[in-house]
Amino acid sequence: MAEILLNNIYLTVFLPLWIFLIIMIGRFFSVFVNRKIIYFLTILTSFLGSLLTGIALYKIPNDVVYDNQFIFIKINDFIINCGLHIDKTALIFAFVLFLVSMFVQIFAISYMKNDKKSYRFFALLNLFNFAMSALFFSPNLYQTYFFWEIAGVVSYLLIAYDYKNKICNLASKKVFIINRIGDTAFLAGIIITSYYMYVYANNPELTSLSYLDFNIISIFTYAYTPKLIYIAICLLFTISAFVKSAQFPFYTWLQDAMCAKLPVSALLHSATLVALGLFLTIRLIPLFILETFILKFIIVIGILTAFICSINACSQRNPKSVLAYSTSAQLGLALIAIGELNIKAAIIFFVAHAFIKTLLFLTLPNDEKWNYYNFAIFVLSALSLSGLIFAGMVSKELIYTTLGKPLSVIYCIIAFLTTFYIIKIALLLVDKNGITRILKNKLELFTHLGLLLCNIIFYFYIRTKVEYKIAEPFWWGLTAWGCVYIMHLKNLFWRVPIIYQLSLNGFYLDKFYNTVITKIYNITASICNNIEIKIFSNYKFTQTLAKFLVKFFEFIENNIMNGYVKLINGFSTRISILDSTYQSGNVQTYNMYALIIITTIIICLVITYTAVLSTLGGPQ
Repeated sequence: MAEILLNNIYLTVFLPLWIFLIIMIGRFFSVFVNRKIIYFLTILTSFLGSLLTGIALYKIPNDVVYDNQFIFIKINDFIINCGLHIDKTALIFAFVLFLVSMFVQIFAISYMKNDKKSYRFFALLNLFNFAMSALFFSPNLYQTYFFWEIAGVVSYLLIAYDYKNKICNLASKKVFIINRIGDTAFLAGIIITSYYMYVYANNPELTSLSYLDFNIISIFTYAYTPKLIYIAICLLFTISAFVKSAQFPFYTWLQDAMCAKLPVSALLHSATLVALGLFLTIRLIPLFILETFILKFIIVIGILTAFICSINACSQRNPKSVLAYSTSAQLGLALIAIGELNIKAAIIFFVAHAFIKTLLFLTLPNDEKWNYYNFAIFVLSALSLSGLIFAGMVSKELIYTTLGKPLSVIYCIIAFLTTFYIIKIALLLVDKNGITRILKNKLELFTHLGLLLCNIIFYFYIRTKVEYKIAEPFWWGLTAWGCVYIMHLKNLFWRVPIIYQLSLNGFYLDKFYNTVITKIYNITASICNNIEIKIFSNYKFTQTLAKFLVKFFEFIENNIMNGYVKLINGFSTRISILDSTYQSGNVQTYNMYALIIITTIIICLVITYTAVLSTLGGPQ
């Protein structure tokens, strides 16, 4: 059974890509616009993905790893492989991805029902699932980086889905630019590590930085690099993880991303995309474990993020901002567990947080009255996030058990703040919007109950696998719940001087980036401009070379680039004329075109899929 699932794991990865192509190509030819079929295909991919990964997760033993790689690029002795790497960690992250995506997509059917371009939204959701699943099953760092970038681009497109909205447009650009910092650090770490493997390892296959050989790669890197270089490599990887997981001091991008559609916020920025930082950190533990400074650095960043973002969340009145700060804070707690090498607790915490935070987003009232069903589910999820009930309680207790005394005190304070801000925002929303008994959409209620059920089932599942006991964070959270309720009844919420203003403005990190960093950039650009004008422009050789290059590129632009543009324009015109002849208004004819196009696509994809399996022979 396990072999059958593993031999078809390629289907799990490529099916979302195929559906994306079917939707976009069909829409391009204006023959495939049936929303119900788009909804069905999109949800089907997530359902099959969660089903296959879930069964594989259940069937595969804990210590078994399936790795299947083939040579993608070979330059002399330099080799980059591609393929799949399947282990428990990859399956857990992929299972959560597909399961959460399925519920979010079901919710989006109702949420996007009045959007005329919803086909593009669902196509991007499929492309996002493809990029994320391919990343989770990547066998080496090069392939991880490739799909890391694709996931970033798709998230940019989803945030900027409503591109006519200037706020979303600017926010998507800011998210994209800040994430480039982490992406550049990630690529730099890969190149430096791969270089040392190529020079010193005497094994060409290690240059791909395969996860299967990562223990050996880590030892070689530690042995053949100076200590400062080794620390620099580790810091580059940790910075990339911190940026993607919205950790201090990079958490500001997550607040701007909250202007996106509610399903996008629930999927990308609470459960899946931000979890890439955790996934990468877990994958690179063999590298970090050899230098205790890096583990301490991870713990410090996790503490700073959890503490600062929890304080920031307490002063916010926008519910999406509160949940965004909460996401950064909760991922900071997971990083603390990773720094303590409590990997099992970090993964359990990630799964619980994915179910809880997605549900919190999806139950938010959309500037209207809150119905009793959504309010009750929101409160239950808030209590779970606080560590008082269900999976949230177990996951937080498992992290707490491995902490020393200083960390345990900080952890309890963060548990208190978590309960404080999440219950406070629930009460404020009730005062602002009110509550109604009217249930407007049963499809949304199904989504909410499904995610809540996942939270409860996961709680009982963890209870059968690990032992835990109720500890101090539970009592701190319970105390905070009582304090918030009493303060709300007595209207005793007050603004602490200085701290309130700092937290309300996110400790002015955004202002720092927009002033100091911008000035540094302008000064650097001015210096480079002066060097160009006063130094390079005074040399005749430089001037002659510049004139030659200008004429050369002018020739290329006029005779080649413009020629291609004219050729493409003529080709597009001919295609448009040809396409217009087929626009007869006959529905039967359109159905025939759709059948031909979709059949051709499916045949090509099946042939490609079969060829890949026959070439690779499935995971070995």
